[in-house]
Amino acid sequence: MSETATAEEELLVARENSVVTLTLNRPAVLNALTHNMMLGLMSELKNAEKDPSVRAVVITGAGRAFCAGADLGDLKAGYKEGTTPSLGEELEKYFNPLIRQIQRMEKPVIGAVNGLAAGAGASLILSCDIKICSATAKFIAAFVQVGLAPDSGFTHMLARTLGRSLGLEHAWTAKPILARQAEEFGLVNLVVPSDELRQAVRALTDKLLAAPARAVALTKRSFNKAMDTDFEAMLAYETHLQETLGKTSDHMEGVTAFLEGRKPDFKGE
Repeated sequence: MSETATAEEELLVARENSVVTLTLNRPAVLNALTHNMMLGLMSELKNAEKDPSVRAVVITGAGRAFCAGADLGDLKAGYKEGTTPSLGEELEKYFNPLIRQIQRMEKPVIGAVNGLAAGAGASLILSCDIKICSATAKFIAAFVQVGLAPDSGFTHMLARTLGRSLGLEHAWTAKPILARQAEEFGLVNLVVPSDELRQAVRALTDKLLAAPARAVALTKRSFNKAMDTDFEAMLAYETHLQETLGKTSDHMEGVTAFLEGRKPDFKGE
């Protein structure tokens, strides 16, 4: 595994085979997000999206937390002077583009939740396609504690998993959602002991690397579209995607392997 650091080592970038792992690296402050970290994440995600040799991305945190949310350090000077920063501009410049990139890119983005995910840190991890969670992790909608409403897609994701009433309870009271509860609610896919998190993520990425890349990409595209599309429109869209994939070499290899009783050898073509 090769590893590099960006943004003064606030973000670690590791590459193993076709998987890029991005590690938030400010453990002393629970990996609170700075502007540099978010710009670094955005840059690395775009690089992974464009690089045909990258098949999946993992996002995790160093130390005992995933991310405690936004670091007010970038804004504290204004607060101390009694001025109000434009939080809308902050979201549109740093947070929203990052969440959109994770959702939009057609390569799997796996969240490895190693500990606390609060505020924008919870939004970041919940935007990932699949979440594997340490048993010691928990999620907190900390926005209300500083007089704010949830942002960075948090309400969209919670409303569709917890429902309106439970989502409001957690958003209004900052009541923690523990790892096992998150699994029961469908917020995360799997909870494992802390010392098995890396192994569980590796098992998942191995499966994704063995799958046909084009089918994986178009499946994510289809699920994204299904979030805001009616049933009849999705039938038509699925038909279009199936017509496209039916002409790929990987589809022919999959069918041939099935008929021959062997494992398929997909080439991403």
